[in-house]
Amino acid sequence: MPDPAQLKRLPIVVPALIGMMAPMILMAALMTALTIALMTVPIMALAQQDSASAGTEQNASAGTEQNASAGTEQNDSAAVADPDNTAQDAASAELSESSEPSTVVDQPPRVTLTPPEPITPPPLKPLKIMLDWYPGPQHAALLIAQHKGLMERQGLQVTLSTPADPTLPTRLLAAGRIDLAVSRQPLLHLQVDQGLPLIRIGTLVDLPLAGLLLRDDGTMESPAQLAGKRIGYSVEESRELLLPALLKPHGIAIEELELVDVNFSAVIHMVDESLDGVMTPQRLALPRRLGDEGITARLLNLEEHGFPRHEGLILVANRDRLGGQKESLRRLLEALTEATAWSLEHPEEAWALLADIEPTLDTPANQDAWPAMLMRLSARPAALDQGGYRRFEAFLHEQGLLETLTPVDKLAVDLGAP
Repeated sequence: MPDPAQLKRLPIVVPALIGMMAPMILMAALMTALTIALMTVPIMALAQQDSASAGTEQNASAGTEQNASAGTEQNDSAAVADPDNTAQDAASAELSESSEPSTVVDQPPRVTLTPPEPITPPPLKPLKIMLDWYPGPQHAALLIAQHKGLMERQGLQVTLSTPADPTLPTRLLAAGRIDLAVSRQPLLHLQVDQGLPLIRIGTLVDLPLAGLLLRDDGTMESPAQLAGKRIGYSVEESRELLLPALLKPHGIAIEELELVDVNFSAVIHMVDESLDGVMTPQRLALPRRLGDEGITARLLNLEEHGFPRHEGLILVANRDRLGGQKESLRRLLEALTEATAWSLEHPEEAWALLADIEPTLDTPANQDAWPAMLMRLSARPAALDQGGYRRFEAFLHEQGLLETLTPVDKLAVDLGAP
């Protein structure tokens, strides 16, 4: 039988034993729960990784999928078979931390094709050019270059205008109202001597266009017979330079002529006012126009009466503004060079184009004058004949028609020179 004394101690011992074993039981329960948790996390992570991998690799080959699945299954089995392996647990924990399931699925790069933005061309440089006369064959290079788009190709927006009076263009140029004026070499020498800031930058017609047209009635054979005659003129240099220089060798003063300003209407004045002759810058076309009106005329060429050869038609700039215009003017001369070259190669097409551009110049007189004018067009508009300018300046100064002798570099410039 149990000792009664021992039975009396049971109520004290049992609770004490239970109190001592409770922490151990609790610790065992925690260890078991932790072990189960460690076993569950890597298995779930690997399962999720397999699921994501299967979703993103649907287009892979069947062999690749099988190899990947087999490797994953082996890892899972090892993790289950050896739950107490601490190294495996650590590796599983690292894998769990670094392999967070992702909801982002990689997409291939996309390219959106849109039309390119249009390239805005640079603005065109405006140039205002005033002709010396109404449009005619002598202006062929300017008219053709503008109509064929050669000036725009050079970055220029050129505006051509016709003067109401032939004395206006160079005056407006000197005042800065226009960028360029079409003029004539004799007028340039005269106006520079008068103090106007003008300078030649290009040539449109290489040979003289001025001449004295006289009625061919058999009464006049030379300038020596001009005293007392009624002579018309249309441009300033005719009155101030050309007629005086033509008369001087014959001992005739300009005051001995009756001068009539005919402006643009030489033919009308010859018919209505019975002029004996007219000094004109239109010597190629005017004889035919007079002939159509029943007036037979003979032409006295100035270069056959002591005048040095000179340029018939030139482009003049304002010398004070030249520095800021050089590049634009060079490009203009390039366009004129191209237009003249095309005209020389295609004379009939060039005339047809001129007639289409300016119907008013499509007259029998201008058509007759076109072959001769074409031969006179400057093939190298920028080129400067310094000797020719020097000789003509010296001639006018020796005749007493100019007060000072102006050096060539104040009269003309070659923009194409290096």
